[in-house]
Amino acid sequence: MKVCRITDCGRKEQIAREILEALTDWFEVPESREAYIRESREQAFFAAEQDGRMIGFLCLKETGRSTVELAVMGVRKESHRQGAGKALVQAAKEYAAGAGYEFMQVKTVQMGRYEDYDRTNRFYLDAGFRELEVFPDYWDEANPCQIYVLSLKEKVTLTDLIMSRRSYRGKYRPDKIPRKDLKAIMEAGLAAPSGCNRQTTSLIAVDDETLLARMHQVIDPPVAETAPAMICVLTRRINAYRDRCFATQDYSAAIENMLLAIAAMGYQSCWYEGHITDEDRIGDRIAGILGVPDEYELVCILPVGIAESTSAAPKKKPFEERAWFNGFGPGAADRDGNP
Repeated sequence: MKVCRITDCGRKEQIAREILEALTDWFEVPESREAYIRESREQAFFAAEQDGRMIGFLCLKETGRSTVELAVMGVRKESHRQGAGKALVQAAKEYAAGAGYEFMQVKTVQMGRYEDYDRTNRFYLDAGFRELEVFPDYWDEANPCQIYVLSLKEKVTLTDLIMSRRSYRGKYRPDKIPRKDLKAIMEAGLAAPSGCNRQTTSLIAVDDETLLARMHQVIDPPVAETAPAMICVLTRRINAYRDRCFATQDYSAAIENMLLAIAAMGYQSCWYEGHITDEDRIGDRIAGILGVPDEYELVCILPVGIAESTSAAPKKKPFEERAWFNGFGPGAADRDGNP
């Protein structure tokens, strides 16, 4: 079984309908069921797949600047108690924490009313949710609304994100990337430090299929051909003071910020720079396609998409071979008397 994020609106609706219409014991009111299906199109959507068949899904919606709600979740009855629900909640927690939310809430019928909903309550408690409040009349007197809340703090730290991020060179799913996600990624890049605040870095997000196809025609050898979006990094060689230019440092900091933002949102990417700034000047040809003025140089492309596969962690040298305290080399600690 694997869990993936779905961004295509039509695919979201299709999966939600297939699952919810098979779970009428829980989603018996047609109007409410259709509302869940309709609203899923615009929500963060995670699906569990097993043997090529979707067996469950989960949707998140923002309810405040710090809070996201588990709006709806469904797992096929024959797949209950096999880990699908737990995997979906874990994926949602990681996404929400990485996106900067502090809390996740969920609503269900209060414990002690119906056996099926009692199992649902126990599932949320086992997942780490805690009782917040009961609203007796939120739905109706027969179905008092129990609100659970989960703290997302320290669930996925920035250090965890840095240590787990990988450069991805495989195939991408065709799901479109929402504009709001691309904007958030670029905002993270533009928030990076800049030498003397010259702000020499600019960005272009490309999600138009025709433009992407034209770009790929000039990228030889080809890379990231299946990515549904690409962020192009531009720089201007402006001196910060006297003859000192920090343009390279500026765009490098912006790229790292964006790579971390991409990973936090559940997408994958890879820093392609040398390939497009080599002697064949692929970056210049991409810049021409995008109408970039001559005073800007296109120095990097970052594909953005949902990975079809996983990336193996590269082998890194031991910490002791590359970092030390109070001097160069592994003997530095001995010299200051602190092993």
